[in-house]
Amino acid sequence: MITKAIIPVAGWGTRRLPITKAIEKCMLPIGNRPIVDYVVEDCVQAGVNEIFFVVNQDFNQQIKAYYGENAPLNEYLQSRGKDPLDRAYSNVMFHYIEQASNDKYGTAIPVALAAKYIPDGESAVVLMGDDFIYNEDGSSEVARLIEATADGGSAMLCAPVSRQEVHRYGVVEMTAQGEYIRIVEHPDPETAPSTLINISKYVMDSALIRAAGEVKQHSSGEYYLIDAMNQYVEQGGVINVLPIRGVYLDGGHLAGWLHANNVVVGGQS
Repeated sequence: MITKAIIPVAGWGTRRLPITKAIEKCMLPIGNRPIVDYVVEDCVQAGVNEIFFVVNQDFNQQIKAYYGENAPLNEYLQSRGKDPLDRAYSNVMFHYIEQASNDKYGTAIPVALAAKYIPDGESAVVLMGDDFIYNEDGSSEVARLIEATADGGSAMLCAPVSRQEVHRYGVVEMTAQGEYIRIVEHPDPETAPSTLINISKYVMDSALIRAAGEVKQHSSGEYYLIDAMNQYVEQGGVINVLPIRGVYLDGGHLAGWLHANNVVVGGQS
């Protein structure tokens, strides 16, 4: 059973400046809750009870406050005859792994930092903290992903888009059995291998998580988690590809954040 999740939230949120100078990107509100809380809720519904946030050593105090206790606030509420805030995830352990601001940069780095907390033979959910999958019926997409993954195995969620849109994304190429081959970045719509895009929602076994610490620096200067996935598959590993049922919502850019609020709060599709 998978009970651990790794959620990177250490990015500076430069696409959302200037608001992210004061508010952590993962804490930007969707309705009356921060983006990252939808990610956490999905994990908890799937049976995850231990969450490793990879945070920036120079900020990320807001996420710690949100998932921590606030005794003065509860005392204030009680003094005014109001109900205290219940800790929604009282059975969940939250850990904070610090990533240095001047450290290596890229999607592989936070996963590599959490590798020592995932023992050999175990798998963990790996999800970014500024996007999520919304199901109007309240069901858990992470639960579906875990259920579809063999014990000690690896898998990924992907979102379907129209063929006309594929040039904007990293598109998944897979076998006829639905196993990951590679990601094709910004393909031509006519030659794209599929219409399923990578949304960085994974179950990764311990070997794949360790591989994140072995990738070479890309020409862009970054270290990419996709390179670890490619290495893993080249060495005989299998990553199953699973289309999502819900709506993929990305709060990492302004238009996506506005759309996410319209979907969750306004009931738009």
